[in-house]
Amino acid sequence: MAEYQAQNKAKLISDVRRRFEAEYVTDKSDKYDPRDVERLQQDDNWVESYLCWRHNVVDETLKMLDESFQWRKEMSVNDLTEASIPRWLLEIGGIYLHGYDKEGNKLFWIRVKYHIKDQKTILDKKKLIAFWLERYAKRENGKPVTVMFDLSETGINSIDMDFVRFIINCFKVYYPKYLSKMVIFDMPWIMNAAFKIVKSWLGPEAVSLLKFTSKNDVQDYVSVEYLPLHMGGTDPFKYSYPPLVDDDFQTPLCENGPIASEDEASSKEDIESDDKETLETISNEEQTALLKKVNIIEPTFKAEENEKVDSKMKAFKKPLSVFKGPLLHISPAEELYFGSTEPEEKKALITLTNVTKNVVAFKVRTTAPEKYRVKPSNSSCDPGASVDIVVSPHGGLTVSAQDRFLIMAAEMEQSSGTGPAELTQFWKEVPRNKVKMPYC
Repeated sequence: MAEYQAQNKAKLISDVRRRFEAEYVTDKSDKYDPRDVERLQQDDNWVESYLCWRHNVVDETLKMLDESFQWRKEMSVNDLTEASIPRWLLEIGGIYLHGYDKEGNKLFWIRVKYHIKDQKTILDKKKLIAFWLERYAKRENGKPVTVMFDLSETGINSIDMDFVRFIINCFKVYYPKYLSKMVIFDMPWIMNAAFKIVKSWLGPEAVSLLKFTSKNDVQDYVSVEYLPLHMGGTDPFKYSYPPLVDDDFQTPLCENGPIASEDEASSKEDIESDDKETLETISNEEQTALLKKVNIIEPTFKAEENEKVDSKMKAFKKPLSVFKGPLLHISPAEELYFGSTEPEEKKALITLTNVTKNVVAFKVRTTAPEKYRVKPSNSSCDPGASVDIVVSPHGGLTVSAQDRFLIMAAEMEQSSGTGPAELTQFWKEVPRNKVKMPYC
């Protein structure tokens, strides 16, 4: 059955590519960005996302691709950068990515009170939406987002149905399969009629994705750790720009790939091949990660503080705070301490303790893989045991408080091996619900 489904999927993807090239590109090549046309021929996941949204009906998928590709060229989506957006629009904090819902989906915040209906700025605001979604899509490749439509303190001047319709179309046509749900918070009664129109735009199949909430029930979808105070949460996050807020772990895996560790080795070709395979597997299977944020601090090191530490570990300050997750206890809970002022001696320690009855596989990732060496970065921890992870900057490079680390963890079956080959296969096959994500 599975083999038949795979063959059928491959045939549908092939049909879409062949017919789009023959029936659309030939006549409308000037209406599309060549990079999108090329990507369509190479990226199976992209084609599949359109097919899935159109229930595998090729004719409908082709129409959707046509509309989406024309829009992408008109908006110059492939060329949108931070510099494309007016600075004041980035500074105001009306649209950004931050935090996760209870299912592990990234939160896409739209703070409606900061939006004033204005035809002079509407295009820039649409570009900002497209900028964030494209940036996210390129990093996550199919993992959905939860839109947090925050209507608190919203007045009549902020109601812009054209802008709302654009956001709906982004998920209906331009970024299919990327909407997990849309959480509408604190909607004023004056907008009841407006959101009846929104429901008609979404269509009957997507209406169930709308979740109308208040302070009393928004926690059904998002834990207090990622809710601001006005929603009854405890998240101390305050928007500021620069830098872009998605530096706070927009994505668990950096675009440049995993960290190279001292103990993960073979040939350069093998490492590059494995990195690509790992990235693809995680994004395709939409793996949820065990989130571990780490700020980096560099206070002055005093040797006498570590008299009891092994001679090889004198550069470390033993962490005191502990983050207690369902699989691993992680110490330190929030910050890495690089204990030496000498660049060549800078090192930090992360201690993982397995609190389950099974072996736990783990990976370490960072937003700055080019800067850090991690040992081990892909290994396992026996039941009740602890593993020390050593983090050091490459070649004396400067550590930054903007850098973040991520620890992915999942329980392994007792019969599973823990060698490099077995771990690689494990991460390929582990179901999403087996990879836990407690909140820091």
